Amino acid sequence: MGRHVTWAMVATVAALGLAGGHHAAGEESVTPDVGKKTVLLWPDGAPGALGDSEADKPALTVCLVPREKATGAGVVVCPGGGYAHLADDHEGRQVAAWLNAHGIAAFILKYRIAPYRHPAPMLDAQRALRLVRSRAQEWGVDPNRLGIMGFSAGGHLTSTAGTHFDLGNPDAADPVDRLSCRPDFMVLGYPVITFKPPYAHMGSCHNLLGKDPPAALVDAFSNNEQVTADTPPTFLVHTSGDAGVPAENSILFYLALRKAKVPAELHIYEQGPHGFGLAPDDPVLSTWPGHCIDWMRARGYLSSKD
Repeated sequence: MGRHVTWAMVATVAALGLAGGHHAAGEESVTPDVGKKTVLLWPDGAPGALGDSEADKPALTVCLVPREKATGAGVVVCPGGGYAHLADDHEGRQVAAWLNAHGIAAFILKYRIAPYRHPAPMLDAQRALRLVRSRAQEWGVDPNRLGIMGFSAGGHLTSTAGTHFDLGNPDAADPVDRLSCRPDFMVLGYPVITFKPPYAHMGSCHNLLGKDPPAALVDAFSNNEQVTADTPPTFLVHTSGDAGVPAENSILFYLALRKAKVPAELHIYEQGPHGFGLAPDDPVLSTWPGHCIDWMRARGYLSSKD
């Protein structure tokens, strides 16, 4: 364990009331049982869709665990890829299998990427959180223990979900839209956080906001600048050796959480590349998933079944 340093803090955040609901008409029914099914976020077409191909249809891959092994926790998983592609194996399917092994329901998000720009990915993440809450009873998830997890640009999307949220529109025609899209907790793996030099990942910025985005938009989605006391508790992991997305991204977000007195834990490993996922082949870096499970358990997101 000598190759990483851990900063941890514990503070309190006022809990926001979150409620479950019924799924929207026309969505595919998924048996609350072990297995994987794909569910469209908007069965009748996503807002702002550019066409009718698979790339225009954001969806969740639902990965449940048997009821007797379920902890009640659920996590929406956002693979990275610079908002240009989705690394949905080592930052998607492998992560879902790991979560399932700990009794956590996983929901791999296929969000819209370039040529889509803001706000499409954010709308997809928000809708994913609302949709899981709307079907929480069916899928064996506690709607008050629903987190979101992301890697690299998926980490940016995750931090966006945790800093740009609402509690739902009670007058919405679609019952899903009446529910909160605030995640109860976040897990950020080597996340893109800032869109400002010298630590920005400009490829992600340009794919999401365009080549010459307005300064106000850059400010709004440099998510360390959007942290408030209502931002969810967060676990972060990064490496000093990350040459793609500097560790300062995680540090900036951690410091903003600390300033806002939001519970946070940051692990920075000395060695390791960008995009390490669960790092199964690195005997040191592969310890981070265990720390993450310990953090979730300590914060009460997992039941005694885990």
